[in-house]
Amino acid sequence: MRSLFARILLWFVVTIGVTAVGLFLTAAVTFTGAQPRQTPFALLVTLQLAEAREAYERGGQAELAVKLEQYRSVLKLGAMMTDANGRDLVSGEDRSDLIRAALDRPRFPLMRQQNFVLARQDDTGKYWFLLELPRGRFLSWMTHPQFLPILGLAVLLCYLLAYSLTRPVRSLQTAVDRFGQGDLTARVQSERSDELGQLARTFDRMADRIQTLLTAERRLLLDISHELRSPLARLAIAVELARSGEDRNKALDRIQRESDRLNELVSELLQVTRAEGDPHSLAFETVHLDELLGVVVEDARLEAGARGVEVTLQPAERVTFHGNPELLRRAIENVVRNAIRYAPPKTTITVSVETGAGVTIRVRDEGPGVPEGELQRIFDPFYRVAPDRGRQSGGVGLGLAIARRAVELHQGTIAARNATPGLEVSITLPGKGQAN
Repeated sequence: MRSLFARILLWFVVTIGVTAVGLFLTAAVTFTGAQPRQTPFALLVTLQLAEAREAYERGGQAELAVKLEQYRSVLKLGAMMTDANGRDLVSGEDRSDLIRAALDRPRFPLMRQQNFVLARQDDTGKYWFLLELPRGRFLSWMTHPQFLPILGLAVLLCYLLAYSLTRPVRSLQTAVDRFGQGDLTARVQSERSDELGQLARTFDRMADRIQTLLTAERRLLLDISHELRSPLARLAIAVELARSGEDRNKALDRIQRESDRLNELVSELLQVTRAEGDPHSLAFETVHLDELLGVVVEDARLEAGARGVEVTLQPAERVTFHGNPELLRRAIENVVRNAIRYAPPKTTITVSVETGAGVTIRVRDEGPGVPEGELQRIFDPFYRVAPDRGRQSGGVGLGLAIARRAVELHQGTIAARNATPGLEVSITLPGKGQAN
């Protein structure tokens, strides 16, 4: 039997059956013996013995015969009463063998070939009261129509119990099978609070972790294969020009630019993969956002000055947030650097922070902005609004993607809108910020 459900169901049904049979046989064994036992059946037999003895002493053999016939008709059993020597008080037959059979008490009553005999001796020792149960009647008692509803209810309860135990196992098996076939979104999503529910949630956490790692790995491979083709091709052309000796300095400059570009690309790809590949290893601490913004703006002013752009930080109260300082710095820095790349000369980039339900950091430039239909796509890896825009600015299309993933690891959101003129990027972190 390979089905766990069938095994559990059969186990409980057999257990109930064995328990019922065991209780019946235990009660049967306690009917006879030297010491009276206060079991329900024993008390019943004792009462019948008292009634039969009273009938015999009051009306003799005839009244005893009537009383025993009543017992036979009601109980459907052989009812007899004998004297101390085993002589039947009605028929005069010798019933001592039945008394001995009742007192024998075999270890396995169901293995006996003769009928079951239950005996009880009265207090004076003068009389024996015997009940004889045919072997075939035992099964008929257990399958009596009045017991069938109880038996059906017991089987139904066993079925429900077995179903409740095996259903989460089946769900877990289905999820594991789907996950093993490549469906990384397969989850159990159990709401049970017992061990099976804990097992299901453990699998879900494991699946989340594996999906994160595999997704990050696949994205890294796709990003690298997609982005390395153009600079490698240009490197090959520059190398051929350098070998030919025609304008060697220009070819070497091109090789240097493409090498720097490849180095920047690999560095940023590794940053993205490291950030999202192992989010649980990130160390979170209290971060002073106002101080962090000051450091980022101060560092960005050198690059901005080379492009003729000014970066200003609007005064703000002291704001603290519980997060990873390196990821937050990288997210804000990438947004600011992106604004510097596309801001026209002699314009100003404004950085501000607001507190309320959460913490919102805004970076606004005075550039041309982004078409409305592409505002959400600028956070995708390697996306550029114009085919040659990233090449002209020197970016590789990963700055805002890194910022988005860093913000999402803090359960926050990042969005962009056209400020007319310019583009405003806002980073919203959940309601843990505190203004001092």
